Amino acid sequence: MSFQVMLQQLSRGFGSTLMIFCLTLLFSLPLGLVIYFGRVSRFKPLSLVVKCYISVMRGTPLMLQLLLWYFGPFYLWGMNIGNYKFTAIILGCSLNYAAYFAEIYRSGIESIPAGQYEAAQLLGYNRQQTFMKIILPQMIKNVLPSVTNEVITLVKDTSLVYSVSYIEMFALAKQIAAAETTVMPFFIAGVFYYIFNFVVAWVMEWFEKKLNYYH
Repeated sequence: MSFQVMLQQLSRGFGSTLMIFCLTLLFSLPLGLVIYFGRVSRFKPLSLVVKCYISVMRGTPLMLQLLLWYFGPFYLWGMNIGNYKFTAIILGCSLNYAAYFAEIYRSGIESIPAGQYEAAQLLGYNRQQTFMKIILPQMIKNVLPSVTNEVITLVKDTSLVYSVSYIEMFALAKQIAAAETTVMPFFIAGVFYYIFNFVVAWVMEWFEKKLNYYH
């Protein structure tokens, strides 16, 4: 197989990788905020459940979670999982990364001085207005570097979906390498991942500069 053919095939596999990446971010970023609210809830049972959820999501491998989400419905309920593979991947990745984002959001919000809440109260803001107009914009600015690190990690973690036999770029590289007995597909895939991460880092740095109001 020529280099050009390998490149074309891996380019098609990269489309699947990109779809997993985008959908995971689309669901996990807002879900992380919901989990944060549960984490800091004054209703102790809810807060305890969310803390346990975060602990499990962060304390077990993503690959194991993907396998459980994929095979669990079959072994528990006899569900036909033939068309469930992509759903299991997005569900597993989104719930895993939402737990990390929730803790990142919590660190960003808790770093904001308590005096800002008091000032907002004096200005007549209610809790929702205070959060949306004062706290949330500052939180986004504070947590962007940490979110960038997680987003870059997500780019590489998309390769773990091969564990449920989903064909994306890394799985395709393994198949080609085995069939052609060459490591060239892995080098090509590595270049794809590097360029993708470079673009992601550049975009996130651009956002950081836009939010850096005082420089």
